[in-house]
Amino acid sequence: MVTQPSDESYWMSTTPATTYPPLATGSGTEVDVAVIGGGIAGLSTAWELARAGRSVAVLEAGRIAEGVSGRTTAKVTALHGLVYARLRRTRGPEGARLYARSQQEAVEHVAEVAALLGVDCELERRTAYTYVTRAAGRSSVREEVNAAEQAGLEATFTERTGLPFRVEAAVRLPGQAQFHPRKYLLALAEDVVARGGAVFEHTRVTRLHEGSPCRLGAENGAVVTARDVVVATHHPVFDRALLFSRLSPRRELVVTGAIPAAQDPGGMFLTEEGGKRSVRTAPLSGGRRLLIVTGESFTPGTGDVAARFGRLAAWARERFPALEPGVRWATQDNDSTDTVPLVGPFHPGARHTWVATGFGGWGMSGGVMAGTLLAELICGRRPPWADLYDPRRLRSAVREAPAFLRHQAGVARHFVADRLRPPGADHVADIAPGTGAVVRIDGRHCAVYRDEHGTAHALAARCTHLGCLVAFNAAERSWDCPCHGSRFATDGSVLQGPAVRPLEERDSGE
Repeated sequence: MVTQPSDESYWMSTTPATTYPPLATGSGTEVDVAVIGGGIAGLSTAWELARAGRSVAVLEAGRIAEGVSGRTTAKVTALHGLVYARLRRTRGPEGARLYARSQQEAVEHVAEVAALLGVDCELERRTAYTYVTRAAGRSSVREEVNAAEQAGLEATFTERTGLPFRVEAAVRLPGQAQFHPRKYLLALAEDVVARGGAVFEHTRVTRLHEGSPCRLGAENGAVVTARDVVVATHHPVFDRALLFSRLSPRRELVVTGAIPAAQDPGGMFLTEEGGKRSVRTAPLSGGRRLLIVTGESFTPGTGDVAARFGRLAAWARERFPALEPGVRWATQDNDSTDTVPLVGPFHPGARHTWVATGFGGWGMSGGVMAGTLLAELICGRRPPWADLYDPRRLRSAVREAPAFLRHQAGVARHFVADRLRPPGADHVADIAPGTGAVVRIDGRHCAVYRDEHGTAHALAARCTHLGCLVAFNAAERSWDCPCHGSRFATDGSVLQGPAVRPLEERDSGE
């Protein structure tokens, strides 16, 4: 369906590039709150605080709204798969109710903010569905409907959807939303600046000193002093809270294409079957809609990504035969080991440092929720669901132990076994143009990529986060770490954290 992956998602290609300046080399600035990360969690937090009269600076390592938030499917919904039955078991009916209320309020908040700012972000109200196609899944759907209803949502059981194929059963939740995420987020950033805040792009923060006040150090030597600091980098880039041990990285692929508007299924759909499949559409001109299909969940740095793209494209083409080719891209999420995002104080001793992470694929509603929650906490107020999301929560430690241990076992397996397995190629000379492999050079693991001109580029193969070996992602031409999800370009530069330092250059020997 598509011949090449696009580095630009549809959301990025249909909005202008941003041109916010970097924080000048060696300079300093002082604000009430410094927000690290320019995605939906960071920008939502900054906007809420600027609106509350705080001076705010957003520090983004790349460009705002071009990371995970620029590659999302942009569904804003409180229906998160089959989460409510799980929450009812692990957090009780009250925990599920607080989760539902906070997420549904985020859905409504997006609509309110878009109207307040007067931004045309293609906001459309849609019904959300979580469906199964196998009879064995009917009981889980009924249980989810019951739990979601008990949590206060207007969920119902149905066997009919707008999808062009039969489903066995589905949870139906009306009153949800979908939008153009970058149009929304760029409007937030503009309003932050209009309210006296600052946005700095290409400013990678590498140091955090907690105190009164806090001090942040950027890669270029710039320093930011702030009373409060929010770490909203998707995966926290500082390890003092050890949150990486409670987060599992998950990469997902996206394929798109135009369909006739008359074939729009008219909702937002998700199933966990077959490696996950998510379906929604977005408006296009000329009587068409853009079909957006997401799925093929996998750990970064594992498996054949090109084959996964092929499976996802074949699934979309089989079910929507009129689909015209479109762009494809990939996105990444972090799942917390106990299902609920980690939003609140950074660690048990934190007084003025805060974090938002672990949204588990629901970063649009979760990021908006995080923005309002963190702004309230920083301003001295405590919403009723603050304890639910608090990263310091202890009662869930026992409940999350099995998932925690499975995650740690997986990390340990990669850390040890990847060093013992044979290298991806015996010699640098074996690597074909446009491909890469881990090769031993003078006894050291090196990540070697050969460009289209035949030149080999060698890098240290150990991730600069905690030292796991990276693997080559041929579909996206990147070096990916399977332990905690860091990703690097073929020149070694950081594409995705938690790593903040590039892979070091090595001599290829050619």
